[in-house]
Amino acid sequence: MITRQQIIFDLDDTLVYCNKYFDMILDQFYETLLDWFAGEGLTTEEIRDKQIEIDVAGVHKLGFASEHFPRSLVETYHYFCDAYQRSYVQTEEEQLLLLGRSVYDQEVEPYPGMVETLESLRKAGHTLYLYTGGETAIQQRKIDQIKLSKYFDDRIFIRQHKNIQALEEILRTNRFDRSVTWMIGNSLRTDVSPALEAGIHAIYLKQEKEWVYNMVELQQKPASVMYTIKTLTEVPRVIHESIQIHQQKRTLG
Repeated sequence: MITRQQIIFDLDDTLVYCNKYFDMILDQFYETLLDWFAGEGLTTEEIRDKQIEIDVAGVHKLGFASEHFPRSLVETYHYFCDAYQRSYVQTEEEQLLLLGRSVYDQEVEPYPGMVETLESLRKAGHTLYLYTGGETAIQQRKIDQIKLSKYFDDRIFIRQHKNIQALEEILRTNRFDRSVTWMIGNSLRTDVSPALEAGIHAIYLKQEKEWVYNMVELQQKPASVMYTIKTLTEVPRVIHESIQIHQQKRTLG
């Protein structure tokens, strides 16, 4: 008999696509600045590096506030205006803000195997939770569009800052049994590292293209286990094999 688990899923780039839309907007941003600064010798790499620097610093300070990304485009524009002694133009700033905000208007697209994975875990008797970073209105729109409440009911947590403090508050308030609790997500920083620090198990859904902000060194507690996977559909197998190994150790021990 499989021991029932408490399984917490991240949303963005775990269950639904997210970063590819930011990349799409950033590609348009690079082209726009290269056009505006034509003749200055500015490169895409320089724009990318500065935007990442500004973006990551802002997320550390503000968390996943929706207006931060559009502002990072404007701040990057300001940086190069100053560097090349070019005046700020209000209409250009407004254009960049609109471009940045458009990332939140993209249609939500589930990851391959999302329904299959959630159905499999639910049918096995596990309790599913959703824990996502961002602003409530934006994240709730995604949840509603792909009808995720079918799997998570009211077990949905949305936090602007997604860190160990936020996870600990969720675990304590809802009285999770940490020995049978899992965190599944694509971010080492906001999903895996807090999970291991909190003493729960973690499954890292590794991406081909990682956001710089997500990369951190991990410190694992003895009671927790961590697995790395490449596809969402691997989750049920990994969890069930881990349960079986644990049960065998108890039997032999």
